[in-house]
Amino acid sequence: MFEDLKKIFSSSEYLGYYLQGFGNTLIVTFSAALIGLILGFIVALVKIAAEHNKWMKIPAFICNVYTTVFRGTPVALQLFFWCFAVFTIPGFKPYAAILTFGINSGAYISENIRAGISSVDKGQLEAGRAIGLSWTTTMVRIIMPQAVKNIIPAIGNEIIALLKETAIISIVGSTVGTLTFDLNEAAHTISFKTSYIAAFMIAAILYLVVVYIFIIALKLIERRLRKSEKR
Repeated sequence: MFEDLKKIFSSSEYLGYYLQGFGNTLIVTFSAALIGLILGFIVALVKIAAEHNKWMKIPAFICNVYTTVFRGTPVALQLFFWCFAVFTIPGFKPYAAILTFGINSGAYISENIRAGISSVDKGQLEAGRAIGLSWTTTMVRIIMPQAVKNIIPAIGNEIIALLKETAIISIVGSTVGTLTFDLNEAAHTISFKTSYIAAFMIAAILYLVVVYIFIIALKLIERRLRKSEKR
């Protein structure tokens, strides 16, 4: 195994595979996370608004169906569905995969945001409305700043989970443009020329490094939020 590790680290070709795979994994993760954040925020607000506005009941019902379906089915099946049944455009698989992970992540993030908002005392909302603020203004200026400290750690954990889930992108054969390899597929390609243990050990270490950086960042954010709360 040590000979294989030496072979990998001494080869610019193999290191190039890892670099490309690592970069593409981050591209997929952050692109999907951005989609998930936007979608999750919208869905969470629709569900919260439905508690105070009867006209939002139907949109809230649609959002409930969305979160139930995407949280209740395996992401691998969703990936196959979107890549081979919905987005069948030649060369579009990598981008369909990003959309899949983003839509799936949005279902979880929406619940994280909704739970964070719901954790704020309802009296805060009533107080804001009592002094003449609109529902939207009350949410933006009073509720959301208090909910952030509960939302950010949960969203951070979801992004970490999303990063690891992207390892299955290779099952749809996403070999187009800059998304030729993700990190897992890069390791798989290198394993044919070296060994599975060495190739995937390096990939596992790279995943671990990124996850650990995320964890440290989350701890720093939580610490800063606690300090600002004490002030």
